[in-house]
Amino acid sequence: MYRGHLMNCEDNMNAMLEGVTVTGRDGKVTNLEQVYLRGSQIRYFILPDMLRHAPMFKKKGRGAGRGVYGPGGKGRGKGLAARARTAAAATRK
Repeated sequence: MYRGHLMNCEDNMNAMLEGVTVTGRDGKVTNLEQVYLRGSQIRYFILPDMLRHAPMFKKKGRGAGRGVYGPGGKGRGKGLAARARTAAAATRK
């Protein structure tokens, strides 16, 4: 387990930590000045609770005509739309 100050985090989760305390599986503790962790080896981050209400993490409202999947929808194709119409027509009878 690595515990320290997160200095940088890339889009692939590669992370640079400073002032790091490393605790091994056997309980051995080591202090390091800095450490660079490969993103694919990181399982999770534990961040301070005060970040929960930070303005930079507020959800942004959706623009006019934009849903979760953007202006074009989810893009499932014509086949799904045709099957949906057929199913809707069958339930109306």
